Amino acid sequence: MDEMVRQAMEKWPNVPAVFGWLALDRRGSWLIKDERITNPLMIDFINRNYGHDCAGRWFFQNGPQRVFVQLAYAPWVLRTGAGDTLLTHTGQLVERIDRAWLDDGGVVLFETEHGPATLDDRDIEVASLRYVDASGLPPQEDDLILAVERLADGERVELYFEYAGRKTRVEPVARSEAPARLGFIPDPQPDEKNGAST
Repeated sequence: MDEMVRQAMEKWPNVPAVFGWLALDRRGSWLIKDERITNPLMIDFINRNYGHDCAGRWFFQNGPQRVFVQLAYAPWVLRTGAGDTLLTHTGQLVERIDRAWLDDGGVVLFETEHGPATLDDRDIEVASLRYVDASGLPPQEDDLILAVERLADGERVELYFEYAGRKTRVEPVARSEAPARLGFIPDPQPDEKNGAST
């Protein structure tokens, strides 16, 4: 978090929070009132001051004001980076994947050191090369398709996602259950303490 943001929070501790203005889409782009933000300085500022509260609501700390984020799905969107790496939509390196899921719509979710994440759909093909079977070998294409279909149907299969030298089993999850399972709130709402600014 920026130092000037910390100072503003100390100076004005009771500024009402804002809801319904800022959103994160499935490809990791920021939107204000459904309009994509394109200004690089604004994007960098939001990226540096992005966080969450203990309830699992994600926000952008805009000086003393907390602007809660509506999530198209998870709070982080991962992209392939240089070499064999994954990066968050804010440009942070992902060092580890602790858990992996595939939902009933075929969307991959991860628990990383940064928090819950989905994969940018433009990188799905590249990421699919990271799938391995129980013995650590890449599955044949037909076997991979079958495994993904079975996971989407809620079955457990022997499919793993390999990253940073570690295999993580891919588990099934229903999309409707994913936010509670991964501990995030896609559409934060005001409570009595932080007001109802919209």
